[in-house]
Amino acid sequence: MASSLRQRKTVDEEAILGEALRLFAERGYQATTMDDIGAALGIKGPSLYNHVRSKHDLLVGIMSKTMNTLIRNQMAALDAGGDFATRLRRTVEAHVRFHAANPHEAFVGNREISSLEPDARLQILELRDAYEHRLRALIAEGCAVGEFSVPSPKLASYAILEMGIGVAPWFRSDGELSVDQVAYIYSDIAIRMMTERVPSQSLDNEVLTNPENSQ
Repeated sequence: MASSLRQRKTVDEEAILGEALRLFAERGYQATTMDDIGAALGIKGPSLYNHVRSKHDLLVGIMSKTMNTLIRNQMAALDAGGDFATRLRRTVEAHVRFHAANPHEAFVGNREISSLEPDARLQILELRDAYEHRLRALIAEGCAVGEFSVPSPKLASYAILEMGIGVAPWFRSDGELSVDQVAYIYSDIAIRMMTERVPSQSLDNEVLTNPENSQ
Protein backbone atom coordinates (compact mmCIF):
# COMPACT_ATOMS: atom_id res chain seq x y z
CA MET A 1 0.00 0.00 0.00
CA ALA A 2 2.79 2.43 0.91
CA SER A 3 4.54 1.67 -2.40
CA SER A 4 1.30 2.31 -4.33
CA LEU A 5 0.78 5.65 -2.59
CA ARG A 6 4.32 6.73 -3.38
CA GLN A 7 3.78 6.01 -7.07
CA ARG A 8 0.51 7.88 -7.29
CA LYS A 9 0.88 11.38 -8.71
CA THR A 10 -0.96 14.44 -7.47
CA VAL A 11 -4.21 14.54 -9.41
CA ASP A 12 -5.41 17.99 -10.40
CA GLU A 13 -6.35 19.60 -13.70
CA GLU A 14 -2.77 20.54 -14.52
CA ALA A 15 -1.51 17.00 -13.93
CA ILE A 16 -4.34 15.52 -15.96
CA LEU A 17 -3.65 17.88 -18.87
CA GLY A 18 0.05 17.02 -18.69
CA GLU A 19 -0.51 13.27 -18.92
CA ALA A 20 -3.18 13.67 -21.58
CA LEU A 21 -0.79 15.79 -23.64
CA ARG A 22 1.97 13.21 -23.36
CA LEU A 23 -0.30 10.33 -24.32
CA PHE A 24 -1.98 12.22 -27.17
CA ALA A 25 1.48 12.99 -28.57
CA GLU A 26 2.75 9.43 -28.16
CA ARG A 27 -0.34 7.43 -29.13
CA GLY A 28 -2.69 9.87 -30.81
CA TYR A 29 -5.93 11.31 -29.49
CA GLN A 30 -8.19 8.62 -30.90
CA ALA A 31 -6.04 5.77 -29.55
CA THR A 32 -5.85 7.21 -26.01
CA THR A 33 -8.60 6.38 -23.53
CA MET A 34 -9.55 7.97 -20.25
CA ASP A 35 -8.43 4.72 -18.61
CA ASP A 36 -4.98 5.26 -20.14
CA ILE A 37 -4.79 8.76 -18.71
CA GLY A 38 -6.04 7.60 -15.32
CA ALA A 39 -3.49 4.76 -15.25
CA ALA A 40 -0.68 7.25 -15.93
CA LEU A 41 -1.84 9.18 -12.87
CA GLY A 42 -2.28 6.09 -10.70
CA ILE A 43 -6.08 6.28 -10.56
CA LYS A 44 -8.99 4.64 -12.33
CA GLY A 45 -10.25 6.27 -15.50
CA PRO A 46 -13.75 7.10 -14.20
CA SER A 47 -12.18 9.09 -11.35
CA LEU A 48 -11.02 11.65 -13.91
CA TYR A 49 -14.59 12.81 -14.34
CA ASN A 50 -14.33 14.38 -10.91
CA HIS A 51 -11.95 16.86 -12.51
CA VAL A 52 -12.82 17.07 -16.24
CA ARG A 53 -15.96 16.53 -18.30
CA SER A 54 -14.53 14.57 -21.21
CA LYS A 55 -11.47 13.56 -23.21
CA HIS A 56 -12.48 16.13 -25.80
CA ASP A 57 -12.37 18.87 -23.17
CA LEU A 58 -8.80 17.82 -22.41
CA LEU A 59 -7.85 18.24 -26.07
CA VAL A 60 -9.54 21.64 -26.23
CA GLY A 61 -7.77 22.67 -23.03
CA ILE A 62 -4.38 21.63 -24.39
CA MET A 63 -4.83 23.43 -27.70
CA SER A 64 -6.29 26.56 -26.09
CA LYS A 65 -3.43 26.77 -23.60
CA THR A 66 -0.91 26.33 -26.42
CA MET A 67 -2.37 29.10 -28.55
CA ASN A 68 -2.93 31.50 -25.66
CA THR A 69 0.69 31.05 -24.57
CA LEU A 70 1.94 31.67 -28.10
CA ILE A 71 -0.22 34.79 -28.40
CA ARG A 72 0.88 36.10 -25.01
CA ASN A 73 4.56 35.62 -25.93
CA GLN A 74 4.02 37.22 -29.32
CA MET A 75 2.29 40.26 -27.84
CA ALA A 76 5.10 40.73 -25.31
CA ALA A 77 7.64 40.64 -28.15
CA LEU A 78 5.72 43.17 -30.21
CA ASP A 79 4.99 45.46 -27.26
CA ALA A 80 8.68 45.63 -26.31
CA GLY A 81 9.14 48.22 -29.06
CA GLY A 82 12.06 48.90 -31.37
CA ASP A 83 12.30 49.14 -35.13
CA PHE A 84 10.64 46.61 -37.42
CA ALA A 85 13.66 44.31 -37.59
CA THR A 86 14.00 44.27 -33.79
CA ARG A 87 10.33 43.47 -33.29
CA LEU A 88 10.50 40.76 -35.93
CA ARG A 89 13.57 39.25 -34.26
CA ARG A 90 11.87 39.15 -30.85
CA THR A 91 8.69 37.71 -32.35
CA VAL A 92 10.50 34.95 -34.23
CA GLU A 93 12.65 34.12 -31.21
CA ALA A 94 9.55 33.75 -29.04
CA HIS A 95 7.95 31.49 -31.65
CA VAL A 96 11.04 29.30 -31.98
CA ARG A 97 11.66 29.08 -28.23
CA PHE A 98 8.13 27.86 -27.59
CA HIS A 99 8.32 25.11 -30.18
CA ALA A 100 11.79 24.03 -29.09
CA ALA A 101 10.63 23.74 -25.48
CA ASN A 102 7.19 22.24 -26.18
CA PRO A 103 7.39 19.56 -28.89
CA HIS A 104 4.34 17.68 -27.58
CA GLU A 105 2.17 20.79 -27.77
CA ALA A 106 3.41 21.47 -31.31
CA PHE A 107 2.77 17.89 -32.40
CA VAL A 108 -0.72 17.61 -30.90
CA GLY A 109 -1.71 21.10 -32.02
CA ASN A 110 -0.91 20.33 -35.64
CA ARG A 111 -1.96 16.68 -35.86
CA GLU A 112 -5.17 16.67 -33.85
CA ILE A 113 -6.98 19.76 -35.13
CA SER A 114 -9.31 17.46 -37.07
CA SER A 115 -10.21 15.64 -33.84
CA LEU A 116 -11.90 18.74 -32.45
CA GLU A 117 -15.65 19.16 -32.64
CA PRO A 118 -16.72 21.94 -35.04
CA ASP A 119 -17.25 24.74 -32.50
CA ALA A 120 -14.00 24.00 -30.71
CA ARG A 121 -12.12 23.72 -34.01
CA LEU A 122 -13.42 27.14 -35.04
CA GLN A 123 -12.29 28.60 -31.72
CA ILE A 124 -8.75 27.27 -32.14
CA LEU A 125 -8.56 28.29 -35.79
CA GLU A 126 -9.59 31.83 -34.85
CA LEU A 127 -6.73 31.96 -32.33
CA ARG A 128 -4.33 30.67 -34.99
CA ASP A 129 -5.53 33.28 -37.45
CA ALA A 130 -5.05 36.06 -34.90
CA TYR A 131 -1.51 34.84 -34.22
CA GLU A 132 -0.60 34.73 -37.91
CA HIS A 133 -2.29 38.04 -38.72
CA ARG A 134 -0.20 39.93 -36.12
CA LEU A 135 3.00 38.68 -37.70
CA ARG A 136 1.67 39.43 -41.18
CA ALA A 137 0.73 42.96 -40.12
CA LEU A 138 4.24 43.60 -38.78
CA ILE A 139 5.75 42.44 -42.07
CA ALA A 140 3.28 44.49 -44.14
CA GLU A 141 3.97 47.63 -42.10
CA GLY A 142 7.69 47.09 -42.48
CA CYS A 143 7.25 46.81 -46.24
CA ALA A 144 5.12 49.95 -46.33
CA VAL A 145 7.91 52.07 -44.82
CA GLY A 146 10.67 50.42 -46.83
CA GLU A 147 12.35 48.45 -44.04
CA PHE A 148 11.23 45.10 -45.44
CA SER A 149 10.98 43.96 -49.04
CA VAL A 150 8.85 40.90 -49.78
CA PRO A 151 6.27 40.44 -52.55
CA SER A 152 3.73 38.82 -50.20
CA PRO A 153 3.63 39.53 -46.43
CA LYS A 154 1.08 36.72 -46.12
CA LEU A 155 3.38 34.09 -47.62
CA ALA A 156 6.35 35.49 -45.70
CA SER A 157 4.38 35.11 -42.47
CA TYR A 158 3.42 31.54 -43.35
CA ALA A 159 7.05 30.70 -44.14
CA ILE A 160 8.36 32.08 -40.85
CA LEU A 161 5.73 30.32 -38.76
CA GLU A 162 6.28 26.97 -40.50
CA MET A 163 10.02 27.37 -40.10
CA GLY A 164 9.62 27.83 -36.34
CA ILE A 165 7.14 24.98 -35.95
CA GLY A 166 9.64 22.74 -37.72
CA VAL A 167 12.08 23.12 -34.82
CA ALA A 168 9.91 20.97 -32.54
CA PRO A 169 10.64 17.52 -34.05
CA TRP A 170 14.43 17.79 -34.08
CA PHE A 171 15.54 20.15 -31.31
CA ARG A 172 17.24 18.56 -28.31
CA SER A 173 18.36 20.50 -25.25
CA ASP A 174 21.58 18.46 -25.17
CA GLY A 175 22.23 18.92 -28.88
CA GLU A 176 24.88 20.87 -30.74
CA LEU A 177 23.07 24.20 -30.46
CA SER A 178 21.34 25.75 -27.46
CA VAL A 179 17.81 27.07 -27.69
CA ASP A 180 19.24 30.61 -27.56
CA GLN A 181 21.47 29.90 -30.53
CA VAL A 182 18.69 28.29 -32.56
CA ALA A 183 16.28 31.15 -31.80
CA TYR A 184 18.87 33.75 -32.82
CA ILE A 185 19.84 31.95 -36.03
CA TYR A 186 16.21 31.49 -37.06
CA SER A 187 15.38 35.12 -36.33
CA ASP A 188 18.43 36.17 -38.33
CA ILE A 189 17.21 34.07 -41.26
CA ALA A 190 13.77 35.69 -40.98
CA ILE A 191 15.25 39.19 -41.02
CA ARG A 192 17.35 38.34 -44.05
CA MET A 193 14.23 37.03 -45.78
CA MET A 194 12.54 40.36 -45.17
CA THR A 195 15.41 42.72 -45.95
CA GLU A 196 17.36 41.20 -48.84
CA ARG A 197 16.18 42.61 -52.12
CA VAL A 198 14.26 40.38 -54.51
CA PRO A 199 16.58 39.07 -57.27
CA SER A 200 15.70 40.19 -60.78
CA GLN A 201 14.86 36.63 -61.82
CA SER A 202 12.28 36.20 -59.03
CA LEU A 203 8.56 36.01 -59.69
CA ASP A 204 7.06 39.36 -60.52
CA ASN A 205 3.70 40.67 -59.32
CA GLU A 206 1.88 39.44 -62.41
CA VAL A 207 3.03 35.87 -61.76
CA LEU A 208 2.11 36.15 -58.08
CA THR A 209 -1.42 37.22 -58.91
CA ASN A 210 -1.74 34.90 -61.94
CA PRO A 211 0.04 31.63 -61.11
CA GLU A 212 -0.85 30.11 -64.49
CA ASN A 213 1.53 32.59 -66.13
CA SER A 214 4.49 30.85 -64.46
CA GLN A 215 3.69 27.48 -66.05
